[in-house]
Amino acid sequence: MTAVGIGASLPSTVVDETGAEIAVGSVERIIPLDGDLAEVVFALGFGQQVVATDVSATYPPAADALPKIGYQRDLAAETIAAHAPTLLLATDIAGPPEALDDLRRLGYPLVIVPNEATPDGAGRKIRAVAAALGIPDKGETLAAEVDAAIAAAALRADADIARPRVLALYVRGAIAQLVLGQASNTHWLIEAAGGVDVGAAMGVQDSAPISAEAILAAAPDVLLVPAAGLATVGGIDGLLDIGGLGQTPAGLHRRVLVYDDQLLLGNGPRTAQLLAQLRDDLATTWSRSP
Repeated sequence: MTAVGIGASLPSTVVDETGAEIAVGSVERIIPLDGDLAEVVFALGFGQQVVATDVSATYPPAADALPKIGYQRDLAAETIAAHAPTLLLATDIAGPPEALDDLRRLGYPLVIVPNEATPDGAGRKIRAVAAALGIPDKGETLAAEVDAAIAAAALRADADIARPRVLALYVRGAIAQLVLGQASNTHWLIEAAGGVDVGAAMGVQDSAPISAEAILAAAPDVLLVPAAGLATVGGIDGLLDIGGLGQTPAGLHRRVLVYDDQLLLGNGPRTAQLLAQLRDDLATTWSRSP
């Protein structure tokens, strides 16, 4: 049976990232529990079926304008159920687990999709979302395009050329001031753009609190920060007041690169454009070295 007007072959059963078999009968009322997933759903042509998004969904503007269900890490089953979804899409970031369990008990199909912080992650995410929507062929087409664009944008740095040391940060006022490490999406982006990920070099796996002593010893050349987080600390001046950031080479020369949160921290259809921009911005910023 094909869902009228949107080309999805349903009902179907998909095996999600957890290994669970999820029966999907309708995609008429979709709620992505993650900004990246909302972007993927819209990119696959199912934006009109999305009835709500979480607050991390800022792109496309149509996703940002929809009713909000809260934040992906702090969800409430009652808020989501109020929108009568026929399909929920999430990554391993979604939580708390009790809220997800409640949604499953209420009978809502909840599909967990891959969330790999790798060059292949965007393509895998797109394929998994498309499978849940009942359009695997369309998903394969988009994923292949994104994979190829990421490969084309990647820079293979010459080992004989000095590479800028880039420190990726996640800040939310005084509540969260973290160094991002190897498990973050920023890690592979920095490396593919020709930089050295300082967080990973410091031994940070996921994230760790900013330590002035460790930051000064690491001596990053460039800081990489999500835009919304930067605003919570008062912009670049406020950022450089945190820990030892202002005394690093990056801080002393105000070498700070800022990108949209969803674009930088996720891994979706626009990742290739981000990688190309980061590569160019690193080259321009690094050229300002004394």
